[in-house]
Amino acid sequence: MEESRSARIVLGANQYGKAEVRVVRVRRDGPRHELRDLDVSIALAGDLAEVHLSGDNGSVLPTDSQKNTVYAFARRYGIDQIEDFGLLLARHFVDSQPAIDRARVRLTEHGWQRLGPHSFQRDGAEGRTATVTVTAQRTTVESGLTGLVLLNSTDSEFNGFVRDPYTTLPETDDRILATAVEANWRHQDGEPADRTATRDWAGSYAGVRAALVGAFVDTYSRSLQQTLYAMGHRVLAERPEIVEIHLSLPNQHHLPVDLAPFGLTNPGEVFVATDRPYGLIEGTVTRAAEETAGPVAGWS
Repeated sequence: MEESRSARIVLGANQYGKAEVRVVRVRRDGPRHELRDLDVSIALAGDLAEVHLSGDNGSVLPTDSQKNTVYAFARRYGIDQIEDFGLLLARHFVDSQPAIDRARVRLTEHGWQRLGPHSFQRDGAEGRTATVTVTAQRTTVESGLTGLVLLNSTDSEFNGFVRDPYTTLPETDDRILATAVEANWRHQDGEPADRTATRDWAGSYAGVRAALVGAFVDTYSRSLQQTLYAMGHRVLAERPEIVEIHLSLPNQHHLPVDLAPFGLTNPGEVFVATDRPYGLIEGTVTRAAEETAGPVAGWS
């Protein structure tokens, strides 16, 4: 009986890597310095059964070596667009390690505002992200952003919703709508014939961010779900290189303060901003399958 049970126990999907490698790269080849500040996380998968089953490390590239590769590549190749840096790393691990057939590199860039030729001020909570996945058959690039805080002081309502015995929320036809956008969007998949080829990642990122902000500003919102779809739709309508976008929008509630005890009215001017609990609205907006076929734009 015990042998029968053991025969059904197998190793499932697995990966390993180095997480949260912090690398700061300063380019000093002129009087005006350039600064890049990244967190890089690496996950490798492939023929790694023996290390789990017998402890044989013959196919394991140490995670410390992966960390060192990040630093060495930052020196050797520099860091411009995080998508390109992620592609360099992911391709390296798949190409150089016979046991590895998939490398996934996640990157978060911390922004700095320039104050002078060699002086900088750290940006706020907003960050730029990328996830690069490379296999022998496919290369996938996702770009993203986090911590983009947006607020409309009007043109938002919420009514007509389901009511049950536990519903106390009043309907409103005028409310503050605020959120901290987390978005991830996937570029058309593919591998360029020339691996040194690059794409306009910076232009694409700026265009997607502008579309997200523009849709938030322009949409009269009857629900945060409606706003989410309008934002995703605007991105796909304006950016043909994007296949799909996933949005996570926390509803940052602003509640009117009751000023009656102080003999004051509150005509929608004084609010308390609450950080928790909060509604969390998530969704993916994607193209129809037939629209995603074909070569990657800008790659031959």
